[in-house]
Amino acid sequence: MSKLWLARWAIAATSVLREAAGGVVALAFPDDCRVCGRPLEEPLRIPLCVACLASFQRIREPLCGVCGRPLVAGAHFSAIGPRCRLCRPGESPGTYSFDCARSYAVYNEALLRTIALLKHQAMRPLAGWFGERLAEMVRSDPRIPAPTVVVPVPLHPDRLRERGFNQAELLARAVARRLDLPLKTRALERRKPRPPQRRLSRHERWQAARGAYAAVTGTQFDNHTVLLVDDVFTTGATLDACTRALRAAGAASVAALTVARVVDAGSGPVSAAQGPGDFGRR
Repeated sequence: MSKLWLARWAIAATSVLREAAGGVVALAFPDDCRVCGRPLEEPLRIPLCVACLASFQRIREPLCGVCGRPLVAGAHFSAIGPRCRLCRPGESPGTYSFDCARSYAVYNEALLRTIALLKHQAMRPLAGWFGERLAEMVRSDPRIPAPTVVVPVPLHPDRLRERGFNQAELLARAVARRLDLPLKTRALERRKPRPPQRRLSRHERWQAARGAYAAVTGTQFDNHTVLLVDDVFTTGATLDACTRALRAAGAASVAALTVARVVDAGSGPVSAAQGPGDFGRR
């Protein structure tokens, strides 16, 4: 038995023990909500209070059949279902290449702060909570093609080394486990880093994503239906670029799934999250 193997085993075992111990401590000594700072009045699997969880604005019907954007009354309906202005056939030069995209909730302040916990602190229980919501969306929406494999949107190697983990992979792993599907974490790679400026226009996002993603050499998705997972749908440029890479590797269809969706003012109605029973008490 090599020393390297023993070292890796020790690190993995320590991580498991720390997570288990953290869960026991959290149950015995409730912490404050990591979003609003209020004391947690009842033990949950995740460090958010019921009020913050209830503030997530679920995206509900009617939706664009392609990108999942909430629609308002009078939206365009074609023979293949409702379409937003960006997804009407022949009317948009930036038509998405994925078959469909769905998001759990609107990217409001509470969800922004919650995703930041996942993105910068690798909270696996939080990834599991979101993973259950995303998996339920797949189970309940007949317009989502039945997936055969789950793939996370990759980070650029520089960002991955800096952060130490990929939040999209945490989400994808949770979704794959709940849907009992294979997970390919090294199927795609990001070859171009994201521009240094933090805020990009829609045009800049599409420019930055173009040609940034590719299938890892030797990866094939012959006739597979891929479930592509990420944390936030902003313009859809990243999901579109990843889809093109997946199709180039042989994917038959691609459905994109995100926790949050940036929704423009004037989009269709949204709703609050379900009641407290949905929030995963321990």
